[in-house]
Amino acid sequence: MILTYNEAYKKYKNDYGISKAISNKELYKIARGIYSDKLNIDPIIIYSKKYPSAIVTMDSAFYYYKLTDYIPDKVYLSIARHARPIKDENVVISYIDDEVIDYGKIAVQVEGEEVQIYNKERLLVELIRKKNQVPFDYYKEIINNYRKISDELDMAKIEKYMALFKNEVNIGNTLLREVF
Repeated sequence: MILTYNEAYKKYKNDYGISKAISNKELYKIARGIYSDKLNIDPIIIYSKKYPSAIVTMDSAFYYYKLTDYIPDKVYLSIARHARPIKDENVVISYIDDEVIDYGKIAVQVEGEEVQIYNKERLLVELIRKKNQVPFDYYKEIINNYRKISDELDMAKIEKYMALFKNEVNIGNTLLREVF
C-alpha cells in the first residue's frame, strides 16, 4: 500500500506515529511525501502517486505493456502543457496540449495500486510522432512487437488519436508502411 504524507498522517495520527512506524519497519519512506508498507515498489507506482495528474507514457508504458524488454532508467510521464512543472531528475516529462492529454488515458492496476497510463493505440501514435527522437534499434523493436499484436489494436481509436495531431497524414502513412 502506497500512502501520501497526508494519508500516512491520518493513518498514524501524527508525525510521531509515522516516525515510530518507520523505525518499527511497518512503514518505509520511499520518496519525499510518499510512504509504503513494502520497501521495493515499481517506480511507475511511486511517481503516479506523487504526481496524480500525470500519465505514464513512452518508455515506461512500452515496458509495462511488454513491447520492449528494455527497463527504463527513468519514469516517463505526460502532463498538461499548462500544469505545474515537475522537476525531478528521475522523471522525463512530455508536455501535451491540454485539449488532447486525456485521449487514450486508462487506469490499470499495478501491484494493487491504480496507475494512469496511455493505452497501446495512443502509445503507437506517440511513438510514430516521436520517431526521430527515439534510437533506431529501440524504435524497430517496439514496431516489430506492435506488428505481432496488430490484430488486437482498435483502428478506430488509432484514427481518432491521429486526427488530434497536425501531421495526421504522415502518421497514417508510417502506420500503414511499418505496422499494418
